[in-house]
Amino acid sequence: MNETDEWQARNAQYLGAALGWIRARLERHTDRMQPQAAAAHPESVAAAPPEATSSDTGRWSFFRRSSDVRPPVPQLAVRSPILIAAAPAETDEERMDAAAADDPPLALPLLVQRFEMSDFERNILLLCAAAELDTRVGPLCALVQAEPARPWPTFALAMALFDDPEWEALSPERPLRYWRMLEINQPAAQPLTLSALRADERIVSYVKGLNYLDDRLAPLVLPMPFADAPSLPPSQRVSAEAIVTAVNASSPNATSLVVRLAGADRPSKRIVASAASASLGRNLYRMPAAVLPTHAGELETLSRLWQRESRLLPIALYVDAHALEKGAAPEGLGHVLSRFLTRTGGLVFLDTPDGVAASSETLLTVDIEKPTPAEQREAWQAALGESAADAPATLAAQFNLNIADIHDIAARVQQQHDASGPLLERLWQQALAKTRPGLDSVAENLVPKADWSDIVLPKPEAALLQQIAAQVAARAKVYDEWGFRARMNRGLGISALFAGDSGTGKTMAAEVIANALKLNLFRIDLSAVVSKYIGETEKNLRQVFDAAEDGGAILFFDEADALFGKRSEVKDAHDRYANIEINYLLQRMEAYRGLCILATNMKSALDPAFMRRMRFIVNFPFPGPAERKQIWERVFPPGTPLGVIDCDRLSRLSLTGGNIHNIALNAAFLAAHARTPVSMSLILEAARTELRKLDRAINEAELRWVEPAGAAA
Repeated sequence: MNETDEWQARNAQYLGAALGWIRARLERHTDRMQPQAAAAHPESVAAAPPEATSSDTGRWSFFRRSSDVRPPVPQLAVRSPILIAAAPAETDEERMDAAAADDPPLALPLLVQRFEMSDFERNILLLCAAAELDTRVGPLCALVQAEPARPWPTFALAMALFDDPEWEALSPERPLRYWRMLEINQPAAQPLTLSALRADERIVSYVKGLNYLDDRLAPLVLPMPFADAPSLPPSQRVSAEAIVTAVNASSPNATSLVVRLAGADRPSKRIVASAASASLGRNLYRMPAAVLPTHAGELETLSRLWQRESRLLPIALYVDAHALEKGAAPEGLGHVLSRFLTRTGGLVFLDTPDGVAASSETLLTVDIEKPTPAEQREAWQAALGESAADAPATLAAQFNLNIADIHDIAARVQQQHDASGPLLERLWQQALAKTRPGLDSVAENLVPKADWSDIVLPKPEAALLQQIAAQVAARAKVYDEWGFRARMNRGLGISALFAGDSGTGKTMAAEVIANALKLNLFRIDLSAVVSKYIGETEKNLRQVFDAAEDGGAILFFDEADALFGKRSEVKDAHDRYANIEINYLLQRMEAYRGLCILATNMKSALDPAFMRRMRFIVNFPFPGPAERKQIWERVFPPGTPLGVIDCDRLSRLSLTGGNIHNIALNAAFLAAHARTPVSMSLILEAARTELRKLDRAINEAELRWVEPAGAAA
């Protein structure tokens, strides 16, 4: 027999003795009432008693009454299967006292100890539990109370049965009612002392030795996966150990401790909370804050039940309050959450978005971050094994992932038995899919198609673009291997400003860099980011940057002067909050670890603070004849049927690269309609249309073209 089975056997023996003691009390009280019943009903004395077996003669003699006074209950002689027969030489009360001193303690004595119940309160609870566990107790209660229709315990019955009754046991502030151990059925104006009492199902099961989470709480919470603290990265292990130390150092009289987990990465917060709970020997359950009831009475019941469970089970609660930021929660949820944290007990982990706090007297804040780049590299190495080569260093240099994501990506790739291509390429694609931010409402995913051969710029500007891509690729070596990260607390990201007229190649340059780095490119929709409501713009910007922090995306703010303009003199509240938005953006750009590109047509309209904090400023000049000739030579795809094209002649047209692209596309449609190759006449006709669109003066001499003799029709 193992320890659990042995404990269950001892608990059953103790409970059997306790139930026997309750029955004996009821029987003795019934025997004392017999002379009174006989005097009140003398006809019952002459009545023949019901038959009884020899084994029940002594125990059930008090049932020998007339049927018109008390109903005969010979069937109650059947023993309940949960009871254990008492030894003749030992009374039930002596057996109870002996078993109550066991170590580890048995269920009912432990319940009394944890909830600081008096002997009288324990006896009331035992009486109510006996009515559930022993079918003979109910009829005995009816006999004692001289009311056949009342086969249930009451406070009045308990005061008559047990020694040293205490009126304060009925108080809502005492354990029986405060902890909802009893259910009281008090209809209409019936006195409290005569109302039916029923032991709570959860408490009855606990006394019996069955310990489980209350079924009223089970639909609201989900068990969280177990995490072993030694398996955490060192930086997160320190956070978990700090929580364990704080819990162990808390006052013995403290009923609760709320640990607020600060940080943007929710999976990391969950794994740290799970590891801390495991170190404390507690099972962790997660509850979304949105399920909290708004009605004060229901919220109080939930708080009491969870606090009770935290004393009955080694558990901790993880409250996910991210609905506060998303606006999907009912109105006033913040106040409901604060009240719940104040009223509940036990160990509670609070996961809220940055900038959202819930008040609590016992609030401990712990910062949780993703593993450091070095720890991520080790995690990749451990997940991939020795065959990974340089993949761990390359992946850790670009992507900022938590441990769960790293193991998930590695497992997915290793399960691709029929996949082709290098391991690093497959891991890279899986990491891109994992880190693709959910920016559909505020960003457009641009599929980069242009490469270095497609963009035409003067050599200094082209060299700057190459330098930007090289810095993004070499961040890990400079920041981590060479130690620059240890000396910097901001500016770890790379920011670039692309300034130039419309059509000079700013968007194409962003595509070229994204294509070279094999990263996602997201163009931020400023109309969806900027809001007239105070605080909404910062909230949207936070969503953009937080979603892109995993490193798999390049942020491209087109027409950035609409948002990042010069800070104005504060004349009213609108000016003040507009400046706050600019300041917030400056801070986030300095903290952002990825590549952020700002494009503007009006460089002079930008705030000077941006100019100082940009690592790169790339000016996209209006293309000269040499650059325009190169653009014309590359603008048509290889599959386009072309006639004789005079690129020198076309380069004389003062156009940007964007204009040239529009002309080439329109000329191709003209040729497709005419079923001819793209010719100079069609290109010049498309150029005439483009110049009219730009409200530019048209020099017909520049657009006149005579097809040379023998040109292809």
